[in-house]
Amino acid sequence: MIVGAGFAGFHAARRLVRMSRGHAEIVLVNPADYFLYLPLLPEVAAGILEPRRVTVSLPKTLPEVQLLLGEADHVDPDKRSVRYRDAEGEHHEIGYDRLILAAGSVNKLLPIPGVAEHAHGFRGVAEALYLRDHLVRQVELAAATGDPDERAARLTFVVVGAGYTGTEVAAHGQLATSDLLRHQPALANERAHWLLLDTAPRVLPELSERMSRTADRVLRERGVDVLMGCSVAEAMHDCVRLTDGQSIPTRTLVWCVGVRPDPLVDGLGLPTEDGRLCVDEYLNVPGHPDLFAAGDAAAVPDLTRPGKLTPMTAQHAVRQGDLVARNVAATFGAGRRRRYKHHDLGFLVDLGGRQAAANPLRVPLSGPVAKAMTRGYHLLQLPGNRTRVLTDWAFDAVQGNPAVELGLVRSPQVPLETVDA
Repeated sequence: MIVGAGFAGFHAARRLVRMSRGHAEIVLVNPADYFLYLPLLPEVAAGILEPRRVTVSLPKTLPEVQLLLGEADHVDPDKRSVRYRDAEGEHHEIGYDRLILAAGSVNKLLPIPGVAEHAHGFRGVAEALYLRDHLVRQVELAAATGDPDERAARLTFVVVGAGYTGTEVAAHGQLATSDLLRHQPALANERAHWLLLDTAPRVLPELSERMSRTADRVLRERGVDVLMGCSVAEAMHDCVRLTDGQSIPTRTLVWCVGVRPDPLVDGLGLPTEDGRLCVDEYLNVPGHPDLFAAGDAAAVPDLTRPGKLTPMTAQHAVRQGDLVARNVAATFGAGRRRRYKHHDLGFLVDLGGRQAAANPLRVPLSGPVAKAMTRGYHLLQLPGNRTRVLTDWAFDAVQGNPAVELGLVRSPQVPLETVDA
């Protein structure tokens, strides 16, 4: 059984299918019937890609796997059972011989007044669709009002968190709103005001200083205000108060401060580190030979950096998912188990338009070359929909995208405290 179909769970299931050759029953518990390719989500919010392009059907891709649509809410390692709540709210319990816990992560909340009520995260399709509609709505409402203060507030967009997600959301969002403004004659002399905040000393603090400088330069050249060493002290429906004392009138607060392991881990009653389930170098939970974990939910020792844990990135989750499947198969006599050891191969950050920052194999790249590298990498990693993604990119390059508000997702449907990966 596999809990979660994120990067780790999806790749674990795919590897197990190939290795079992139909001789094993593989059960996958996941709230949705698709694998979400998270790195391309900012392009959904910007209107470049249609949402189905970044979702890969689990029944179609993994027909040999039994998919249980539901959310696991309790694991009993002693009874070797998982309890889950199905799509209609009914609880079920199912046993397992081997369990791979790949439940992923959820939005990280901080005890800041008003954030849970007025901010929105960016971890799923619903949030990306909401943000896209919200940007269109704010520009159209700004064009309709005669109040200059209200217009300025509606054209001000605040993103908290300058890691991968926040940086890409701000970069793509600024280009998207600039395009929206061009189609509003009433806003001919106006500009969208984007702010990117973080308590860290620089953009993309987890990456090299060179990549950080590239991203910072691109954002500032586009007019994004990058405020480092600063965050939100209080959020209200019409403004945010910053830790440096500023009060910013706005109707938009996007929360990208990071993630924490799925709360399912806490209920196991097993040792954790930084909220992640402790595993050994074989991704096995000590003392429980039938229980494995991978991805953001697992505290995997980094053998390339003794004493450290592997970062919570898709690059590690993909490789951990593949290896944990091999190690599970080894417990049944198929192959031998292996230790998880992976050196980072570099990082890619899409900055929208023709801009990106990348360092494949530690070779620093920026501009159109990095953009081509970034898109090529995503196409290779995307397990489906490649032709459709290429088509959307081509149409965007030639004629852009229509700016319409579909109204499919409203604010109450994507509350920050309950939306997960």
